Amino acid sequence: MKFSIVIEEDLEDCGYIVHCPALKGCWSQGDTIDEALQNIKEAIAGYLKTLNERAMQNVKIQSKVQIREVAVA
Repeated sequence: MKFSIVIEEDLEDCGYIVHCPALKGCWSQGDTIDEALQNIKEAIAGYLKTLNERAMQNVKIQSKVQIREVAVA
């Protein structure tokens, strides 16, 4: 799965700020662009995990229903 991200130079702290516009409130930062990219990947993964967990809490489990996880690359 691919997401567009925005990288901005942080002139005040001499690093980089990065966010994913498709995921409201999904922001991170890093001292270098590579570090900021790695951090936003982790932030996106955590964001999606939380969304999934919240969605699963609202599922009423019936006796013939199975819940499984699948990996999406």
